[in-house]
Amino acid sequence: MSRRRSYDQYCSAARALDVVGDRWTLLIVRELLAGPRRYTDLHADLPGVSTDVLASRLRDMERDGLATRRRLPPPGAAYVYELTARGSGLLPVLQALGAWGQGELGERQPTDAVRAHWFALPLLRALEGEGDGAVEVVLEEGEFHLLVGARDAPVYGEGPAPGEPDARLTLDAGTAEALARGQLTLPDAVRAGRVGVSGEGPLAKALREA
Repeated sequence: MSRRRSYDQYCSAARALDVVGDRWTLLIVRELLAGPRRYTDLHADLPGVSTDVLASRLRDMERDGLATRRRLPPPGAAYVYELTARGSGLLPVLQALGAWGQGELGERQPTDAVRAHWFALPLLRALEGEGDGAVEVVLEEGEFHLLVGARDAPVYGEGPAPGEPDARLTLDAGTAEALARGQLTLPDAVRAGRVGVSGEGPLAKALREA
């Protein structure tokens, strides 16, 4: 493996950027916060990344202790990548970066790629303080679930929640985008009827009563 480039500065921020500052690395972490992913799935959900760059970043992440690769048992027999505890520790970094970047989103452009689960981290931020539990989210673009309060990956996943969710949220793309931009809070969206809440778990009740 090639030697990792360094800023050669005795500063924790510089050292952190030595590890995660390369293009695509933090977005790979975003995808792996959903749990183990195959290389082909990562490539499909990172539009614009070349196969060579993705492979290189994954090797770097393995070397730096952010991710591991393992082979699934039969009948899967495929390799998957998953975050280590150190890699999972980047969740608050991504959340802070996402909050800082809310004002950069603007209106969605026709050329902007989108995946339903890219709204998972903004919705996790919106749910802070509302309680812990599994939340199923239904969007026009697809369905995913959040594991609110999870301390390690996975913190979200594609498709319905495993088992009965504590709450189910139904919303349109415009509302999801407004939440991601920080223009709308989740309680306000619920009160305005822009987010439907179903379920009898404590989290669902807290959202309906907020």
